[in-house]
Amino acid sequence: MNLAIFGAQAIALGTYKALKKQYPEKNILCFLVSKLGMNASVLSGLAVREVDLFAAGLSPYEKENTEVLIATPEPVMPEIEQLLDSQGLCRHKRVTSGCFEELMEAYFADNKKYIPLSTLQVGNHKPDMQVFMAKFYKDKQLTGTYVIPEWMTPIQVGASLCEERVAHILDCDGDNISKKNVNYCELTALYWMWKNRLECDSDFSGCYYGLAHYRRMLNLTEEDVYRLEENDVDVVLPYPMPYEPNIEAHHERYLKAVDWKALLTALEELQPEYAEKFPQVLGQQYLYNYNIVLARKEVLRDYCRWLFPILERVEELSEPKGWERQDRYIGYMGETLSTLYFMANRDRLNIAHAGCRFLV
Repeated sequence: MNLAIFGAQAIALGTYKALKKQYPEKNILCFLVSKLGMNASVLSGLAVREVDLFAAGLSPYEKENTEVLIATPEPVMPEIEQLLDSQGLCRHKRVTSGCFEELMEAYFADNKKYIPLSTLQVGNHKPDMQVFMAKFYKDKQLTGTYVIPEWMTPIQVGASLCEERVAHILDCDGDNISKKNVNYCELTALYWMWKNRLECDSDFSGCYYGLAHYRRMLNLTEEDVYRLEENDVDVVLPYPMPYEPNIEAHHERYLKAVDWKALLTALEELQPEYAEKFPQVLGQQYLYNYNIVLARKEVLRDYCRWLFPILERVEELSEPKGWERQDRYIGYMGETLSTLYFMANRDRLNIAHAGCRFLV
């Protein structure tokens, strides 16, 4: 049975890399897309082809013996299945977030830089945890029914920009930057956590705090929670996503050269030692997506103290200024800065990794 992978971004590339590592004998023909558009024409030496042209070149027997793995965000999978069926490619399988997690866990299993949390020893103590799940009043309704862990608390982001309420905790209460949500995205929730939880004196200095989205979150089992303190885990991050040729090229889809210049200038002014490492991080393949994180309180506090002054300076240096635009660019920069910070501190922090659960 031949394989083709539908998709040409990080999920598809990660799926390909994991399969080639685990099953090098498998014959993967190409990547497929509906339209080439801004997608690369080649990934990892494999062609990226438009699905109608690919299908037109196959005989009925070849179509019957070709399985397509759909490696895209889950909400668009039903539409892709209809497209494949219309082209006679009826053997297809979804690479769900759970399936992708298994692939990434196997892919990184022997890589000491990206230790899977699930491979660590289970302990006897469950630490205090509070993960805030960012929700926006325009979020699409989930079609499934899910049980959210008791340690996860919804927080409405951009709450100062509307009157509708979708959570009891609002990012416009207390010290906040709620009005900046159009650029900061879920980072307005992280800012609220920093100022109103992480900087507050309490008896919970050893507990874990985290940030998730209403449809994206770390996929932690009960055993995973018991692994945290047993193994002195400082931070849990999603498995990094691969991009070609590097993460700088990936972000060129969302950010202008002038934005990168503003970010580098801010780093040079405020964190020169990180500015020196910035080009190296941009030049590698792996990115921590989504601004999703779980960390000890003091670790997440220190990260926020580092992150937000940089982003504030970026707003001042941006053209146009940050307060004159509404294009989510600060949220994208947050992903790159998260990658920079945690990769630069990999020797100092005990970082583990988990899959990212995607709710539909």
